[in-house]
Amino acid sequence: MYVFILTSYVFCFSGCTSAKQHFSNFTDEYALLSLKASITKDPDGILTHNWTANTSVCNWFGVRCGVRRRRVTALDLSGMDLLGTIPPEIGTIPPSISNLTSLEIIALARAGLSGKLPRDVSNLSLLTSFNAGANNLDGNVWDSFCNLSRLEHLILEDNYLHGSIPHCLGYLQNLKSLSLVNNSLMGPIPQSIFNISILEELYLEFNNLSGELPDNLGDLLPNIKELFLNNNKLTGSIPTSVSNATKLSLLHLESNQLSGYVPATLGNLHELEKLYLHKNHLTVKPTTEVSFLSSLTNCRKLRTLWLGLNPLKLELRSSMGNFSASLEELNMYSSEIQGCIPHAIGNVTNLRYLNFADNNLKGHVPNALGRLPKIQRLFLGGNKLQGSIPIGLCQLQSIGNFDLSANRLTGFIPSCLENMTSLRDVRLHDNQLLSSIPMELCDVRDLVHLDISSNNLQGSLPIGIGNFKLAEFIDLSDNMLSGRIPSTINGLQELRYFSLSGNMLQGFIPPTFSQLRSLQSLNLSRNELSGGIPKDLEGLSYLEYFNVSFNKLKGEIPSGGPFGKFSAASFMGNPGLCGPPRLQVPPCKKYSHRKQKQRLLLKIILPVLASGLLLLILTFFMMRQNKKKSDIPLQDDCHMIKSTRRISYFELLAATNQFGESNFIGAGAFGSVYRAVLSDGIEVAVKVFNMEVREAFQSFDPECEILRNIKHRNLVQTISSCSNLDFKVLVFKYMTNGSLDKWLHASDHHLSFTQRLSIMIDVASAIEYLHHGYSAPVVHRDLKPSNVLLDDDMVAHVSDFGLARLLDEGQSTLLSNNLATIGYMAPEYGSGGLVSTKADVYSYGILMMETFSGKKPTDLMFEADMSLKHWIHDECHGGGSFINVIDPKLLNEDGGDWSTFKEQCFSWVMELALSCTEEVPHNRNNMIEVVARLMNIRKQLLASIKVVGYGLEYEAIPNL
Repeated sequence: MYVFILTSYVFCFSGCTSAKQHFSNFTDEYALLSLKASITKDPDGILTHNWTANTSVCNWFGVRCGVRRRRVTALDLSGMDLLGTIPPEIGTIPPSISNLTSLEIIALARAGLSGKLPRDVSNLSLLTSFNAGANNLDGNVWDSFCNLSRLEHLILEDNYLHGSIPHCLGYLQNLKSLSLVNNSLMGPIPQSIFNISILEELYLEFNNLSGELPDNLGDLLPNIKELFLNNNKLTGSIPTSVSNATKLSLLHLESNQLSGYVPATLGNLHELEKLYLHKNHLTVKPTTEVSFLSSLTNCRKLRTLWLGLNPLKLELRSSMGNFSASLEELNMYSSEIQGCIPHAIGNVTNLRYLNFADNNLKGHVPNALGRLPKIQRLFLGGNKLQGSIPIGLCQLQSIGNFDLSANRLTGFIPSCLENMTSLRDVRLHDNQLLSSIPMELCDVRDLVHLDISSNNLQGSLPIGIGNFKLAEFIDLSDNMLSGRIPSTINGLQELRYFSLSGNMLQGFIPPTFSQLRSLQSLNLSRNELSGGIPKDLEGLSYLEYFNVSFNKLKGEIPSGGPFGKFSAASFMGNPGLCGPPRLQVPPCKKYSHRKQKQRLLLKIILPVLASGLLLLILTFFMMRQNKKKSDIPLQDDCHMIKSTRRISYFELLAATNQFGESNFIGAGAFGSVYRAVLSDGIEVAVKVFNMEVREAFQSFDPECEILRNIKHRNLVQTISSCSNLDFKVLVFKYMTNGSLDKWLHASDHHLSFTQRLSIMIDVASAIEYLHHGYSAPVVHRDLKPSNVLLDDDMVAHVSDFGLARLLDEGQSTLLSNNLATIGYMAPEYGSGGLVSTKADVYSYGILMMETFSGKKPTDLMFEADMSLKHWIHDECHGGGSFINVIDPKLLNEDGGDWSTFKEQCFSWVMELALSCTEEVPHNRNNMIEVVARLMNIRKQLLASIKVVGYGLEYEAIPNL
């Protein structure tokens, strides 16, 4: 039994179908009274007072009978708001329906019917319309339907029909409308269907139909108005003859496997209103690529044009401005279009939806887009657009979706965005935007989705962030935001996802986070937050993801509520935190109130006593040094740069076993490196400079000068330094996983593709900081795998600043006689001694090539005019393939399953590496651009393997 509302024509027939009764009028009455009994709602009392046994059924409201035999031929109960259940007499279509020879219309749509279609309906010779759509019918479409010669409308959509479409349906030469939408039909579309010249509407979408369309389709169906063949498995090309079907208004061919050229004659379809060709393999004939879009400008009724997800490979031209003013939707998403967005697009003033996302567009975002007053959804993300966000876009007061993400935009976020009062979704992530988050943005109070992550934004979080009362998603990660998190975040009552990771935020975690009852994901990692984790966060019952790693937090980790399911990764990098062993933090010590007071006194008194004692000792040694020079070198503590630890010479001597061979790590041009464990258990690397090498002596002071002030999570942390005339040492945090060189070239080590990509992002982030994040640019000058060290978590840290140099303010280059490592040097460095940040970019490009190809630039295969860079360039652009230069170790990972998208990511990485190694320094990327592009590649890679997704997800893998 099914609950239903009768709102359309429904034919009611009896379950009492004995042939001996000859289907008397009594049989019809019995079936209709069964239907009446099942009605639970009859607001106007029509059935209650009209359908009575003392009157003929042919006089009942909504019932129609034949003239001669007085049998029920149709039942119309539309508009009566009846509610009830379908009785057994009507719940299925009985086979005996074929005996109702007077029927002209069967309309059973949305009646909850199940079972199969009647196998033999040949006797329904007067039937003109059969509508059993939107039910639960299964089985086949029987050949007996082909005998209904008067049939004009056959509607079987939204069922569970399977098998093939009967070829003989083409015999129904009176058929005007055929709908088999959303079934499970298979096989080719019968050629005979296209021979029904009177056919006006053909709906076959959402099946599993295959095969090709006939070449003369447009000639065979001259009266077709609506053709829906989308979401099947059709192959072949679009017949050019489709342009001869001049009455066509709706053409849906999307989501198939069509290939070949888009017909350039589609502009002949002057009645065309909607054209959907997206999600195929269509392209454009090179000689006609201009006329293809130009021809569509002749379709003056065209309202919707979707061409995305095809390899069109065409360049946008100003002729796009000639589209009819009726055009409302233009979708060319991920279709390999190139060139600039023409300013003439501003002439198509009725556009409501414009999607050029994930293509190869370059140039500036045209200010002319501000002339589209009705635009509601604008997607330009995933291109190569440059320049600033034009102020003219602030005129778009109807816009709801605003996406400029994953481009190369610079400049500020316009404060005038507050004028875009309809904004619901803003995506500006993965660009190079500067300055702070404008306070005015917080006045866009109906914002639901805000993503401005992976930019160069500075300043503090606006106090008005709590004004986003409807916001569900906010991502401000990977910027340079500082200051405190405002307590006003408690206004974000609908917030589900919030990320502030990868900034420089300080202060406590506001307890007001506990008021965000809808929160599902909170990421505050990689900041400088201090204090404890508020225990009130235990009340966030929907919290699924929580990350505060790599901060300066301390105290006990909450254990209640959602905290019972979080892993150690959520809290790592906070030495002051304590909790259960499973979180890999020290256990919390419990103190009585008295002991806490005693400990507080000790914290105050002992440092005072120690300071006084230390002052006396220092005074004694200074007086002794004034009397005579010590016979033992470096008996005193070494003179130190700004450090986190005071280390004596004797402690270093003991910690390195007298700088013995068992502690030796490696040697470089300027000295040797030893592993040491200090008296307090800290594991360090000790770099001892070779004073017999003049360059080593000269490099110590500049290296100290640079290391004194720089600080970044991807630079090796300097703990201390020691120096006198005979002995110079730098002490660094020990990197347990050694150098990148070992992981790339040792046979017993392996890095996955994702790990290599993350390491390259770490290195790029460090160099970006040196070039753009410090008061004066720092040039490293010696980037290579042996100078990239990996910690416990395989996070990369750039080391060895022996050749590094500070550029004075306003200085872009300097001359140097010190050469970097062969194979990694930029051409201008080796020839003229020119040092600049662009030389680092070149070295980084070579490092990236080595990381993903597994080939050193000094490999024996590179000789004469062949180099690592030329080899990769020739394979990728000279008729070879990116696959030929992939490290064989990578090809063997995941059981040899090298996915198509992973190969695409590899090609993006190599293209970026090649652009970093341009011969002319000016043509190379800067490191801000490199970091942005790598972050985007990683984001797309993680999305392709379905790690975590939030917000709008496009339907295919986008191009960078």
